[in-house]
Amino acid sequence: MTTFQGIPAGAFAFYAELEDNNNREWWLEHKESYNSLVRDPLVALFAELEPRFGPAKIFRPNRDIRFSEDKSPYKTAQGAFASAQEGVGYYLQLSADGLLVGGGYHSHSPAQLVRFRNSVDASGTGEPLRHIIDAVAAAGFAIGGEKLKTVPRGYDRDHPRGELLKHKSLSVGMELGQPEWLDTPEAAQEIASLWEKLRPLVDWVGRHAAP
Repeated sequence: MTTFQGIPAGAFAFYAELEDNNNREWWLEHKESYNSLVRDPLVALFAELEPRFGPAKIFRPNRDIRFSEDKSPYKTAQGAFASAQEGVGYYLQLSADGLLVGGGYHSHSPAQLVRFRNSVDASGTGEPLRHIIDAVAAAGFAIGGEKLKTVPRGYDRDHPRGELLKHKSLSVGMELGQPEWLDTPEAAQEIASLWEKLRPLVDWVGRHAAP
């Protein structure tokens, strides 16, 4: 297996060109560029990070256009998700805008949502999550996920963790652009350091709101 040497700047130029040429003919002409600039570096990166963060899934580059008005066949970003537990873990994305890292969970089966809300409601588990989210936000991550406009029924509107109760999923992310370390082997440690800041969140979800 190839040793990780960084994510080349050409990966971002590739997606900038794809945005203007999102068609099968262009993709087939540039598929080797996708493999060498995007997929192969990510395979090497995740092989290096797997012992700490779990195996990764590199998402398909093709869009599902069956039910979409937009018939562009290819995604203009490459996402990947590292996880030791189904649906809960660490995210990475490459696009023309650069690198994005994040983590959390996106799935929300009815049973999972009940577990999440019960854990947020209980002060013994909800307060630690509130502190985790505060620390993650202070580190520069944006808090996201699918969210209701109001506190769900059955909970006090003035609940001390009302904002967290609104969440149906909970994820965080940070856009990094193209930092100078990105095309070097040190990128693996830089990304790992950012993901480590999210470990308390991932661990909390794994214990209290797993799928």
